[in-house]
Amino acid sequence: MQYIGNVIRPPSEAGSIILQVTVGCSHNKCTFCGAYKDIAFSIKSQQTIVEDLEFAGQHCHRQKRLFLADGDVLILSQTRLVALLTLIRKYLPWVLHISLYGNAKSIRNKSVSELLELKKLGLNRIYIGLESGNDSVLRSIRKGETAKSMIDAAQKVNECGIFLSVSILLGIGGISDSTRHAVDTANTLNIMTPRQIGALTFMPLPNTPLVRDVKNGNFILMTQQEILEELSTLVSQLNLKRCQFHANHASNYLPLTGRLPRDKYTIISAIAMAQQGAIATIPEHKRAL
Repeated sequence: MQYIGNVIRPPSEAGSIILQVTVGCSHNKCTFCGAYKDIAFSIKSQQTIVEDLEFAGQHCHRQKRLFLADGDVLILSQTRLVALLTLIRKYLPWVLHISLYGNAKSIRNKSVSELLELKKLGLNRIYIGLESGNDSVLRSIRKGETAKSMIDAAQKVNECGIFLSVSILLGIGGISDSTRHAVDTANTLNIMTPRQIGALTFMPLPNTPLVRDVKNGNFILMTQQEILEELSTLVSQLNLKRCQFHANHASNYLPLTGRLPRDKYTIISAIAMAQQGAIATIPEHKRAL
């Protein structure tokens, strides 16, 4: 299958067929993200997509899940999205789950009836990158969103009964905004009511504006202990039902997974033990994005 750039997908899509429909990110202004900085956003041709589906139809019979890449497939018109999902059903009738990253603006631009139409054609999971629920942090990283605008997008996804997964970024507020970032992010998540939360930890990338702030001292990176404290604060403020919580991304110091609210205090206890040195953490040289 033809793929431009590096494969970017959520950890939970590791076993999925990856079908690249758009190249890059339609926003591509976030100061922390280097995934698409050198790639102009574009939409792949119908011919290329059909060729990839034909290849998957021959070689991917064991895979029941499909992830639509790259950063924002929902920016496509409803007509093109309906045609795309119809093609997937034609070439890969055994695929049971279709998912994608959803830019919050693109989600808000879809009507409930349009999202329901996509759901009927197989779309059953949308991943949103919240990063932070603190408006000051969101402005500083040029996310182009507010906590409220993210909540509005999430509520539309929930209204349609589509599985909502939200990612957050530990340490993105720096040490000065750590507590506000943790508390406001938890409060925003409580309103968004995702079915899944994925916690990653900020790592400065050389091709991003934020790394320059790190080098000139305008952004102070948090230590492992400070990140663990921020994570503990965030989890302690979560008040969610039937939500999967994952902090097992390669960027994290302490791999954690559980269900909320059932495992909330087990997770907090594990963080405390890691802070005390009773549980081993991931060494710096083994962390990755």
